[in-house]
Amino acid sequence: MHYNPVDLLGIGNAIVDVIARVDESFLVAKQLEKGCMRLIDQDTAYALYAEIGPGIESSGGSVANTVAGIAGLGASAAFIGKLCDDQLGSVFRHDIVATGAVFHTAPIVAPPASACCLVLVTPDGERTMNTFLGANCELGSSDIDEDTVSAARIVYLEGYLWDMPKARDALLKAVRLARDAGRMVALNLSDPLCVERHRGDFRRLIGNGVDILLANEAELHSLYATQCLDDALHNVSRDCAIAAVTRGPRGCVIVGDGRTRSVPAIELEKVVDKTGAGDQFAAGFLFGLIRGQGLKSCGRLGALAAAEVISHFGSRPRSSLADFAHQCLPDLSLSFLTRSLRPKSSKDA
Repeated sequence: MHYNPVDLLGIGNAIVDVIARVDESFLVAKQLEKGCMRLIDQDTAYALYAEIGPGIESSGGSVANTVAGIAGLGASAAFIGKLCDDQLGSVFRHDIVATGAVFHTAPIVAPPASACCLVLVTPDGERTMNTFLGANCELGSSDIDEDTVSAARIVYLEGYLWDMPKARDALLKAVRLARDAGRMVALNLSDPLCVERHRGDFRRLIGNGVDILLANEAELHSLYATQCLDDALHNVSRDCAIAAVTRGPRGCVIVGDGRTRSVPAIELEKVVDKTGAGDQFAAGFLFGLIRGQGLKSCGRLGALAAAEVISHFGSRPRSSLADFAHQCLPDLSLSFLTRSLRPKSSKDA
C-alpha cells in the first residue's frame, strides 16, 4: 500500500490506553516505578486491569499520539503500526483514521491480541504505564514500503520499538530508505529505561541517521550517562542537527544551528493528567518545523500542545490548538495554524 506525499510518517506502537486514577500507595504495593513504563504479558495486564478502578479508554501509543496531534493541527500525516483484527484493533483504527491520518497497515488475524497500556495516574498527574505490546511484536520490515517512506517529509520513529527485534529491523529499514530519499528522520527516545537498555544502539543511530531528536531530560541524561544537562546538550549538539529536550514545568531546551534556546512551559491552574505530554509536545514542535517556523517558535508550539493535553484526561487534543494558542500565546504569529480538530471518539466521552 502506497501513500500520497505527507508531511509526517510515524512508525510506532499501536496501543489502546486504559487511563485510571490510583493512589501513591497502589504503586508502592505493586512495586511500580512511578513515571516509567514497564512491559507486561497479557495475563499480567488482565490481572492489573481487574484491580484498578474505572478507566477511560482511548487510543494511544507515543508516535500515534503525535500523528493524531499533527493531523489535528492541519498537517498531512500517516501512521504505520501493527494491530490484530479484534475489538481493540477496531477501536484504534477508527480513532487514528478519524484524525485525518492515513493508516493502511494490514492487521494480523491470529493472536497475539492488539496492544493495550494501563496508565495509572496519581494525584499529582504523573502517569505510570504498564504495556502489553501484543500485535506490535509482529511489526516487521515487510510493513515498511519504500514509496511510503519516500513520500514523507519527516519520518518519525518510536524508541520503544527497539525492544522488539523485528520492529528494530523495520526501523533500520525506514532510516535507510529515508536517508536514500533525502528525507528527514526524527526519533523519540520514549523512556529512560528504554534508553538504558539500548544506549549504545541509540547513540549509533542518532549519530548516523537521525536529524531531529525528541527526548525529556531524564532520557537525555540516560543517553549520555551524565547528570549534567550542559554536558548532555553539548554531546547531542554534535550528534544531530536538532534536539528538543523537555523539562516538565521548567519548559524545554532546543539545540540547533549552533545555538541553545530555552522555552518556558505554559502555566496552568491545574495539571490533570500528564499522559501524552511529550507526544503532543512533539506534535507541536514538528508541526512548527513543517510550517517553516524558527526553532524557538517550534518549542513554544510544543509547549502549547503539551499544556493543552495535560489539562484533561487522555493523550490526544480535545480542543482546537489554534484557539488555545490565541489565548496562551497572543504574541506568536499563528496564521499558519488552522482551527481543525479531530472528530471526537465515542471512547473519549
